[in-house]
Amino acid sequence: MNVGIAGYGVVGKTRHRSIESNTSFKVTAISESSKQVCNSIPSEVDIYHDYKSLISDSNIDIIFISLPNQFAAEAALLSLQKGLHVFCEKPPARTYAELLGVKDQSLKQPNLKLMYGFNHRFHLSVEEAKLIIDQNTLGKIINMKGVYGKSQMISFNQTDWRTSREAAGGGILLDQGIHMLDLMRYLSSDNFTKIFSFIDNAFWNFDVEDNAYVLMKSSKGLVAQLHSSATQWRHVFNLEITLEKGSLILGGLLTGSKSYGDEVLTVITSDPLIDKGVPRESTTKYNEDVSWDNEIKYFSNALENNTSIERGSIDDALDTMKLIEAIYKADPIWKEKYYNN
Repeated sequence: MNVGIAGYGVVGKTRHRSIESNTSFKVTAISESSKQVCNSIPSEVDIYHDYKSLISDSNIDIIFISLPNQFAAEAALLSLQKGLHVFCEKPPARTYAELLGVKDQSLKQPNLKLMYGFNHRFHLSVEEAKLIIDQNTLGKIINMKGVYGKSQMISFNQTDWRTSREAAGGGILLDQGIHMLDLMRYLSSDNFTKIFSFIDNAFWNFDVEDNAYVLMKSSKGLVAQLHSSATQWRHVFNLEITLEKGSLILGGLLTGSKSYGDEVLTVITSDPLIDKGVPRESTTKYNEDVSWDNEIKYFSNALENNTSIERGSIDDALDTMKLIEAIYKADPIWKEKYYNN
């Protein structure tokens, strides 16, 4: 099957390498608006200068979408209408409403695969945590506390569209915090229905948030806290999951920037009557980031064996986008400023 890649930035290049290393697919066409970036595209690949031309004119079966947020939903919609299988990076759209149109189109073509790149689900530490939770050896989840932050809105040589509400749809919560929210939903198999938040942009002063402070509760009683930040001077990823018989702590994350520290899963087994606050614990350190490759393998397997997308489905994307929008609107000042007009 022939693959097209829409957008050839850092993520587009990473997907290209992973597709060639882990599948039988062949990348035959790429769209990229930057002339300088086009110079890095292999000579045997057809080049298009916009994603619409790639979708309408190239001879491809699958498209990987790694475009700025403002184009993601339209590119996915047009691709499905053209009869292409679609893999789209997060965030899936600027708003929940934008994504509903993609869902409607996907229902018309159930033979096409549509997957969203919630890449953190495929980290080894997350997969191991999910296995422990599903085995129920530590009981049900009581609460979750997550912090995911970096030191600025634009980093790692990114372009500045992320600081524009019109282009991005949101700030650090939508760009990075979306991963933590997706993990909370994925690991707990639960949805959060009661939400309180403070949304702020007092430091970087863009029209998108640089901090989101969130407290949520599910209908089953699970409570979760999240701090998504662009003023975290030392980059951090930390998710603590408290269960009835212990805890799981995911600390650090192997990423391309290597700025989030070692990826570690700590498993704590507790008996409060015996250990008096000093429980047994074991720690596993992961030395390789296989998440990109394993995610591509998962998508490839779904195509080759016609299995359904269970990790990163359109419903996953919709539920997470709906949650993000609810978080924005839970802050009355933010809601008044950006949603009541």
